[in-house]
Amino acid sequence: MYIPKFNAFPDKNEVISFMRKYSFGTVITSVDNLPVATHLPFLIEEKDNQVMISSHFAKANPQALDVDGIANLVIFTEPHAYISPKNYPKEAEVPTWNYIAVHAYGKARLLETEDENLSLLKHTINTYEPEYFKQWKKLPQEFKSKMIKGIVGFEIVVTDLQAKSKLSQNRSGVEKENIIHSLSKSPFESEREIAKYMASLKKH
Repeated sequence: MYIPKFNAFPDKNEVISFMRKYSFGTVITSVDNLPVATHLPFLIEEKDNQVMISSHFAKANPQALDVDGIANLVIFTEPHAYISPKNYPKEAEVPTWNYIAVHAYGKARLLETEDENLSLLKHTINTYEPEYFKQWKKLPQEFKSKMIKGIVGFEIVVTDLQAKSKLSQNRSGVEKENIIHSLSKSPFESEREIAKYMASLKKH
């Protein structure tokens, strides 16, 4: 990913926090030089200073057969905002877009056993809806086993983590304040989120 120095994400912990907040990502592989993508909810963990991400495909998804042992790209991105030239004092300006994106590269390993996939589902439930876990525990084991047979779990050890925070860092203080003020009043949550991220940069 093209990342000018002034658009580099502040630090690794903030990158991981962003991935967890916007954890519905896109896993991309290539088959016969044709890109293939699936949108999935991911679990993000840090073990022994390595970032691990995991999820599961529907077993019927052909891409489930392609991720094992090859290079995968998982993209995490969510808030973005159109930046109007009206935020700049000069007339000779053009529109742009502010956004945050994380690209995680690594080889995937398929989860082979029922226990591994069951553990993945438990972790997923506890991450996204802990209250449902009580209901899940009461379900018959036969039902759980049937569900597990319908998925393909996998995990990726991230070997290259690229993060870009394009938040008008190259603009003057007045221009940044204009943008923050404008986006803060937006009816769109994504644009208000960008305003919050821009405001947080002033604390670094």
